[in-house]
Amino acid sequence: MLSIAQLMSTKPVSVSPDDTLTVVKQIFDNVKFHHVLVVEKGILLGVLSDRDLFKALSPHIGTAAETPRDLATLNKKVHQVMLRKPVTLQPQAKIMDAIHLFNTEGVSCIPVVDSQNRPQGILSWRDIIRTLDRTDKRTAPT
Repeated sequence: MLSIAQLMSTKPVSVSPDDTLTVVKQIFDNVKFHHVLVVEKGILLGVLSDRDLFKALSPHIGTAAETPRDLATLNKKVHQVMLRKPVTLQPQAKIMDAIHLFNTEGVSCIPVVDSQNRPQGILSWRDIIRTLDRTDKRTAPT
């Protein structure tokens, strides 16, 4: 049985709780992943998804209808929007532990932390699907 350590992304991007949403928007505008970890002094405090960001920002940003008030939403701090105390797993957890959390907690990523709550990686449901797809291709009859 695969452990989470074998599936997780080992270099998650993190931001500070005092960073602005501008910082997070710039990250999401330039990458293909959908979550950043919120870390302070090496300890996981929360998670911020691209969906959380979109909910917090004015829909008028970048349009002809944009006003200074719309742009001000970019100045909100990460800690005002992030999910606090996210569900986590440790690296030695099994894939079924993650699948259970995805199904029961309604999350789309799971930070992987050590016993002191220091981030070690991040696992998304896409990581699991990708692994299952590779496994299926290796075992498929030719």
